[in-house]
Amino acid sequence: MSDEPGLRRPSIEVGLRRVPELDPTPLPESDPRLAARIADEVRATGPMTFARFMDLALYDPELGYYSRSGERGDARTGPGRRGDFLTAPESHPIFGWAMARHLESVWLALDRPAPFVVREHGAGTGALAAGILDGLRRAGSELLEAVRYQAVDASPPRLAALQERLDRLGLAEHLDAPDDLPTTGAILANELLDALPVHRVEGASHGGLLERFVTVEPTASGTSPSFATRLGRPSTPDLAARLAAEEIALQPGQPAEICLTLESWITDAAAPLDRGELLLIDYGYPAAELYDPERGSTLRAYHRHRVHADPLVAVGRQDLTAHVDLTAAERAAGATGLLPIGRTSQARFLAALETGELLVGLQTDPSTTLESYLEARSALARMLDPRATGAFAVLAFGRDLAPEAIRGFG
Repeated sequence: MSDEPGLRRPSIEVGLRRVPELDPTPLPESDPRLAARIADEVRATGPMTFARFMDLALYDPELGYYSRSGERGDARTGPGRRGDFLTAPESHPIFGWAMARHLESVWLALDRPAPFVVREHGAGTGALAAGILDGLRRAGSELLEAVRYQAVDASPPRLAALQERLDRLGLAEHLDAPDDLPTTGAILANELLDALPVHRVEGASHGGLLERFVTVEPTASGTSPSFATRLGRPSTPDLAARLAAEEIALQPGQPAEICLTLESWITDAAAPLDRGELLLIDYGYPAAELYDPERGSTLRAYHRHRVHADPLVAVGRQDLTAHVDLTAAERAAGATGLLPIGRTSQARFLAALETGELLVGLQTDPSTTLESYLEARSALARMLDPRATGAFAVLAFGRDLAPEAIRGFG
């Protein structure tokens, strides 16, 4: 897709979810069946909101990027060094070991309930689950006996891989099928909110708002559909209402993304929580920073550690993300009755959990090889680096939970 008229192209933040030493590969063609499915809907109903396009590209039940992620044991999609991007839990289990310390403090603050349910949304192949459970075991924490881990993910093959991963570690006994029953425990989402579908909008010359819709380009018969965009009147007044509630006015021609499903996701995730915590980790900014005219669009695509700004290619075969509106997330959590525990950066969160101490413990372990120690040290450095994932936001909200008793927020 060529640059859209009037759209300023800000520099791409390349350090967030990719590993610089991994060579990116060329982009693949779009999944032909998914591209045809999207094109058919556009032809039948007219220009499509980008939120609908993103929802189909990522979550179509049969052909979406996340629905097919890990299919037939293929680790080349989703997180990981062989995949499309690298998350902190995938880079080394020390992230999960630190998270175990945090969750233990939540458990103690709630007076050691049993069971203590940890429900992770977007659990993938279980890197975070394995790190948390192994961290509790390594620390000899009594929480391990009380914890029931529930993994939620859009990809059945990845949930199967998670089961196998915990089996190999001897930790599968702590795994339960996810449910929506009232619970005491913790709800986790690490790098999930950024992949919720977003509307693409732009400031209008008259001071109002325009929305960017997906259209189908004319192509030769028998070739895969090609997509473009065009501006039009907003599909819903909720877009302008969100910006108005945050006292945001986009400048003429200023591009931005708005995730209207954020509120409903947080409402649904928090609904079963009788007592405990909702913990969100992701890249994002408060609304005033997110919609600063100098920032521009934060919509990005990832494939084999290549990051770029064209979401209309490689449909179904690349990840799509946009930075999270932290102001909207905090308002949504408050609307459910949750109280704020804290907001900090991932770097400060890990420092407050004394993750360096875990690294020292690994170094002094006789079974640790030099290679494995250096790998852990390198991974932790990236987790703390503000140019990489160290700048990610960590937001915690609680119900019947004393904030001062929770580790990780100073």
